[in-house]
Amino acid sequence: MDEFIIRCLDCGKEERYAPLKLPCPACGSEWREARYDLSTVRRIWQDNLHARPFDLWRYHELLPLSKDPPTRRIGGTPLYPAPNLAGMLGLKKLFIKDERLNPTGSFKDRQAAVTVKALSEHGIKEAVVCSTGNVAIAFAAACARAGIRLWAFLTSLVPAEKMHEVAIYGTEIIKVTGTYDQAKQLAAQFALSRGLYLDRGARSLPGVESMKTIAFEIAEQLEWNAPDWYLQPVSGGLGPYGVQKGFAELQELGLIEAMPAIGVIQTEGCSPMATAWQLGRSQAEPVLAPTTYITTLTTGDPGRTYTLLRERMLAGGGGTMTAVSDEAAYRALHLLAKTEGLSVEAAAAAGAAGLIQLAEKGIFNPDDVVVLNCTGHTTPVEDRLLAPDWATDIQLETQGGAPRDGLLAALASIDQRRLSRVLIVDDQPDARRLIRRVLEARGRYNIDEAGTGIQALEIVDQQVPDLILLDLMMPEMDGFSLLEKIKSRQHTHNVPVIVVTAKELSSDEWHKLDGKIERLITKGNFLSDELIAEIEHMLNPQDT
Repeated sequence: MDEFIIRCLDCGKEERYAPLKLPCPACGSEWREARYDLSTVRRIWQDNLHARPFDLWRYHELLPLSKDPPTRRIGGTPLYPAPNLAGMLGLKKLFIKDERLNPTGSFKDRQAAVTVKALSEHGIKEAVVCSTGNVAIAFAAACARAGIRLWAFLTSLVPAEKMHEVAIYGTEIIKVTGTYDQAKQLAAQFALSRGLYLDRGARSLPGVESMKTIAFEIAEQLEWNAPDWYLQPVSGGLGPYGVQKGFAELQELGLIEAMPAIGVIQTEGCSPMATAWQLGRSQAEPVLAPTTYITTLTTGDPGRTYTLLRERMLAGGGGTMTAVSDEAAYRALHLLAKTEGLSVEAAAAAGAAGLIQLAEKGIFNPDDVVVLNCTGHTTPVEDRLLAPDWATDIQLETQGGAPRDGLLAALASIDQRRLSRVLIVDDQPDARRLIRRVLEARGRYNIDEAGTGIQALEIVDQQVPDLILLDLMMPEMDGFSLLEKIKSRQHTHNVPVIVVTAKELSSDEWHKLDGKIERLITKGNFLSDELIAEIEHMLNPQDT
């Protein structure tokens, strides 16, 4: 819309937007932001918003555009409830914003779409980006549609699959053997020498404004409410920086009452923002040599983005920044797939790992509305993310013999695999399903379920399990009585038992369990690595 200006964050000077005019003419600062006539926006949205398609162009009055928005759909991604993962974490209202459904499979399509539209409005026909993968893919597709020549600087660590996708759009690829920050310096020098537009992350106004649309969509999907928490995996910080601005504008418009807390998740191998936050510092110390395998999260120097985001978080809804290991991200990747049916890239999984970590630390209240940004899925699943025995090979004879006999033999070989058998005993179906999903996400087991003590005894009489997970509070025959019967029978006496309960035990009840169980855990603590490790040790002691 015409009613927007850009304002310098350092001296306050206001002027019209021009993509190639980066520094403030008054003070030389490169940090400026868009300001809008919110009273006009409020009136337009009240009259027209409900009739528009649900995509990011729906909110074009709060984007730095002067002409009508394009018709190609970007954004408008679903907000899925995640009940299985929520139950594991002790949450009641967990949602996943599924940004995988954008045209090239990541939330960076928003950044590319708004930026390229702004460049086209100003007659710009050539641009430069530096990327760890997703930005280059998104810009390559958007520039191809707009007829803009794109130069993409990528580090040699970017997965080959991502480079191939950038190349297929006709982008000029410059592969840099060095860190992402070194590649950014080279891209900046190249753009300056040719007088080309360079996307500068949080210093590029269209990119910041594009990320606001995530906040707008979430608030509308929650019936014009902000979540209590918004979580996102972060490399340079553009995403949450823009999302935070979006929620702030909604609050100014009177469409939401309060700002959400922001959760910023980084990898331990490249966590300048999380480290600075934990130390209470206003500036992040650059990481010169990132050690994470998750190359899309390797911005070692977030610069002022961290400082501004920190200031606005502290002044708004608060939040936290934390780091997770690559291993935790890979575990979360499997967990999301096996509990919520979402296949995500490792960067998105880092966000899920951060969610799990914060939940285990008790950061969330059980009734909090928590939204996790599932940022993307653009890379085929790599072999190293799977266990060595991720598939069972079957070879059928192609010549001679009876095909049916060969097929039956092959099927028999599947049945002969020795999987540990686990019996879950709980009268609550949701609790049984929750434990089943945790076990299936972390290993391969044959799992039986019993809703009563009587059913459990019938099952163990048919086939003795390798492990029993037992609830204590059940009707008819409670867990204490069932445990006595199991331990009194010769064929089940040595079966290890882990008690899973929400009950606070008296001294007499503790005495009843003494010597009969391996461990007692509290419901809601199913994701404990220590617990999983102990289960695996009991089931496969030769492997630990």
